[in-house]
Amino acid sequence: MTEGDTKITLIGSRLAKEGLEFIFKGEMPECKKCRLKNTCLNLEPGRRYRVEKIRNNEVHECFLHDSGVLAVDVSRAPILATVESRKAVDGARLMYESPKCGKRGCSVYETCHPEGLLKGDKCKIVEVMESLDAQCEAGYSLKKVKLAW
Repeated sequence: MTEGDTKITLIGSRLAKEGLEFIFKGEMPECKKCRLKNTCLNLEPGRRYRVEKIRNNEVHECFLHDSGVLAVDVSRAPILATVESRKAVDGARLMYESPKCGKRGCSVYETCHPEGLLKGDKCKIVEVMESLDAQCEAGYSLKKVKLAW
């Protein structure tokens, strides 16, 4: 799946809303006996996706979702992260690496270590947002960016 591509998958009918972003958690024990599991489990665990379109309103039975599941088109969702200020250029391509920092109480820690992005991911900066120099407790010169992976 490359940037801009979509995949068909199934999502709980109560969650199926265009624009919803979610982290795919992977297979649950209940999924083993489901005949639709190949459609549900075709995403990469631990990654962030966005619902682009609900394909139809046909509800399929599900062992996990009491209201069933719907077919949707999903794409990789952009992720807010930090990069070194000198690398923060709109359109730049980079291999993602979070700052080496163990300050979990820092106000920008979650942005520096975003869920859904892994070290070494090939990304493109789609938007440079703001400087985080004043908030970084480790003293790094960082900018908040939106990354497509």
